[in-house]
Amino acid sequence: MLTALAGGVGAARFLHGLVAVVPPGDVTAIVNTGDDDEFHGLWVCPDLDSVTYRLAGAHNPETGWGLAGETFHTMGALGRYGVPTWFNLGDLDLATHLYRTERRNQGALLSEVTAEIVTAWGIQSRLLPMSDDRVATRITVRSDGTGAPTEELAMQEWFVQRRCEPPVVSVRFEAADAARPAPGVLEALETAETIVVCPSNPVISIGPILAVPGIRDVLAARRDRVVAVSPIIAGRPVRGPADRLMGPLGIEVSCVGVAHEYRELCSALVIDATDAARAPEVEALGVRAIIADTVMRDAGIAAALARHTLAAVT
Repeated sequence: MLTALAGGVGAARFLHGLVAVVPPGDVTAIVNTGDDDEFHGLWVCPDLDSVTYRLAGAHNPETGWGLAGETFHTMGALGRYGVPTWFNLGDLDLATHLYRTERRNQGALLSEVTAEIVTAWGIQSRLLPMSDDRVATRITVRSDGTGAPTEELAMQEWFVQRRCEPPVVSVRFEAADAARPAPGVLEALETAETIVVCPSNPVISIGPILAVPGIRDVLAARRDRVVAVSPIIAGRPVRGPADRLMGPLGIEVSCVGVAHEYRELCSALVIDATDAARAPEVEALGVRAIIADTVMRDAGIAAALARHTLAAVT
């Protein structure tokens, strides 16, 4: 059995490669929910949905998120009434949010609703939200780039509405201290033969998962069975704003910086061949460096990366 910590498009791509090389039913993904928020009265879980749609083969190949063949007529109609539509929800995607919101209003836990959605899409792997409790990623920024911090934004406000432009000062995970891992999360980590930290943003995709009490402790205790994949190649993220978060928080934007952040939790780190010269720096931190092609340009490369990753702890 394999368990993965996941968040974002990179994780969705990696998981798609993973289920091509191992039985999908053997895979459990613990997914970040710090990005979740309410829009137009609907509860939206971007990372859970990205992973779901990718594993179902229904994702938009151009964006990496959302559904293939999506349209946005509803958002256009809402805009006519002056409703803010900066967080764009597709017409097909709305069905998922409507269903999730209705079930939550009926008293169902997020983990229960997620299982129902996964089943409806015919996915054999198990997807678990990191917690059924609300944990919200909050980003403090300098609105003008100088002076004292002036504003705290919700994750999606900074990422989507402000396009990651306000300089980051700090990141916190609201209510994480009081959150509990969703049912099955700790068990999946404790019993997994291999635990993979997907190539996700270490601050806002993996960080919220690790902030839920109990999860970090299990990873540290099972460090020899944990392998991570660096989302940073040649000093830059493959995609997304990891560099705009890591640098201001004092984390070197490199595979070495990723190794430093994960050194207490994982015994091996897969780094791109471009960064092979930095492998000794990774290993100086007590983390074994595994060199592979980590740019998942197609399904075949994603599958090969999954094989290399799993081999690191066998």
